[in-house]
Amino acid sequence: MSHAWQFFRAGGVDQVLIARGADLLHLRELDQKLWVALACPTRGLHFDARTLDLIDTDNDGRIRAPELIDACEWACARLRDPERLLHGGERLALADLAASEEGQALAAEARRTLELHGQADAADIGLAELAERQKHLAGERFNGDGIVVPATAEDDQALRALIEQIVATQGGVADAGGTPGVDEARVKAFFTEAEALFAWHAEGERDCGTLRAAAQAVEAVYAKVEDFFARCRLASYDPQAAVALSAPTPEQLRSHALQPLAVDAEPLAQMPLAPVAAGRALPLDALAHPAWQAALRTLRDTAVLPLLGPQAGDALDEAGWQRLKTHVAPCRAWLLRRPPGAVAALGSEKLRALVGETPAQAQARVLDLIAQDRAAGGQQARVNALEKLLRLQRDLLVLVRNFVSFESFYHREGAVFQAGRLFLDGRSCELTVQVADAAKHAVVAGLAKTYLAYCECQRGKEKMTIAAAFTAGDVDFLFVGRNGLFYDREGRDWDARIVKVIENPISIGQAFLSPYKKFLRMVEEQVAKRAAAGDALQQKSLGNLAGQLATADKAAPTAAVPGAAAAAGMRGRFDVGTVAALGVALGSISAVMVGLFTKFIDLGWWIPMGVLGIVLSISGPSMLIAWLKLRQRSLGPILDASGWAINGRMRLNVRLGASLSQTAQLPPGTRRLRDPFAPRSATPWLAVLLVLVLGVAAWRWGVFAAWLPAG
Repeated sequence: MSHAWQFFRAGGVDQVLIARGADLLHLRELDQKLWVALACPTRGLHFDARTLDLIDTDNDGRIRAPELIDACEWACARLRDPERLLHGGERLALADLAASEEGQALAAEARRTLELHGQADAADIGLAELAERQKHLAGERFNGDGIVVPATAEDDQALRALIEQIVATQGGVADAGGTPGVDEARVKAFFTEAEALFAWHAEGERDCGTLRAAAQAVEAVYAKVEDFFARCRLASYDPQAAVALSAPTPEQLRSHALQPLAVDAEPLAQMPLAPVAAGRALPLDALAHPAWQAALRTLRDTAVLPLLGPQAGDALDEAGWQRLKTHVAPCRAWLLRRPPGAVAALGSEKLRALVGETPAQAQARVLDLIAQDRAAGGQQARVNALEKLLRLQRDLLVLVRNFVSFESFYHREGAVFQAGRLFLDGRSCELTVQVADAAKHAVVAGLAKTYLAYCECQRGKEKMTIAAAFTAGDVDFLFVGRNGLFYDREGRDWDARIVKVIENPISIGQAFLSPYKKFLRMVEEQVAKRAAAGDALQQKSLGNLAGQLATADKAAPTAAVPGAAAAAGMRGRFDVGTVAALGVALGSISAVMVGLFTKFIDLGWWIPMGVLGIVLSISGPSMLIAWLKLRQRSLGPILDASGWAINGRMRLNVRLGASLSQTAQLPPGTRRLRDPFAPRSATPWLAVLLVLVLGVAAWRWGVFAAWLPAG
């Protein structure tokens, strides 16, 4: 590599330090295996969307490494010194433009734009002036985008109508001002279809001659006439089928009797042309189906009588129909070759009125307008290039430091993927990312070994979903349904509500206390269950007693029931066996407890180690699991799930994680007043218990032997 790079280490990854303009100029030389990210989305980031769209040259909604490299080289080639990209700024100094031909052309265009804004002596240009210039160019007759709209034709009404028809048949494309127009491809497609229609029409004039009208009349009723004679042939095969093939049944027609009827509407138009009978001729007069009488009269006047002779009359038999088809077969085949499409649907007469007798000349006139529009494109392109260069000067370094490296994130300057700050459960979370679909995001983000809370945020009618990483504190009161407050990067506040959590250890300290908290919760749950069961039993007993009292006057005397007094006497006595069993159980438990306490006291000076061993046996497994997961905690899967292509593991160690989630702390110098509602302290009882334990231990160790009389 010809360029010397500087690196810093963060997140367990060596990351390049972009500190010089030459670093941007030589970015292509940096091995992409050393890049932190290889692709990122253009939306969902705290970054100017217009700048991202200008870098995204293929308009696929993603920026990949080659596009970022091209943007760096493009900007460096148009600036006198690449160092200018490190300083940013909202205005582009004309003196900073390169001395090359293209750079000086941009400088000239910038001066022209400033002159139009009455700032001819200005030394720099900003986005406001360029936006106004772009708006003005877009409204000009020729704006350089290669698209002409109907208004481009000005007072030439024929040319305006032609452009409008091209837009209608080929679909319009928006010009720089947003008005639908036509480009060269659409114009050529329109005239290609027009030429095809004219050629087809000329072929019919040459090959069909006077038969064209007859062929058109035959084609108009061809399917229905074929259907009629097919039904008649089936009636010849089975006379009983004639009734079924003639028309719908009365029951089917009755269902339409109460509705407004039209003879050419479904299902009436689907009925045969005439009642079906074996060998019957097709009537061409008022005896035919009302919906088809006009078409059949046209068939008679333009085809049957001229081609079959006057003897055919007002009826056409199947043999005559076959001869008629033979006469018009070549011309009918020509009709079937009619070009498809919206242009052909206009008809040759309307199309000829639009393009005139020489379509090539009409096409040349429209293409000439497009050529004139393209000729003005250089000016528009230079203004657009100035906008792109100014935006890259302002934003490119920020994007590179959030793409090639995560310098902005690890230096705590605010990365582009950080959506804002979430306040919830007495702490704030800075590692928040915007999420399109929480369910899909969680599939990959769960591999980050991080405690994630997905929150739905709402501000008025606006809604969005974020994923917040909790990396400090505890998880006792993080659950679905909790509400908080989210501040986006613009400082706007949103209502936030947890809708999904991915549980993982937050810290080793939280893992240390986790078993005891779980044990207490289990005890509380069991006590609550027993209390609920006891309460239900008492309620049942009280209900039974109330029922007995309410029906006491109806119950039989107790003396009348044999053995009732004896049973009552038995219920009033204690079972001696039960009492004995309880005594034995309590004695055994107390003996075990005394034995354990004695063994514990016998440890002597090793008692602290014994206590530590007990604690480690309880909390050790939880702490070990937490330590393993915290070592694997990573930022990569969270961003990969958001559409990034993260190249490194990007670990979130304990120190970094603690800085990303901050718990509530009283300000320095705070004076805390006594809480009048604080619960009574258990310290005296604990002190008494501690004194007793130490006293017993001292007696066991013989500490008091010197003060006791010799025995």
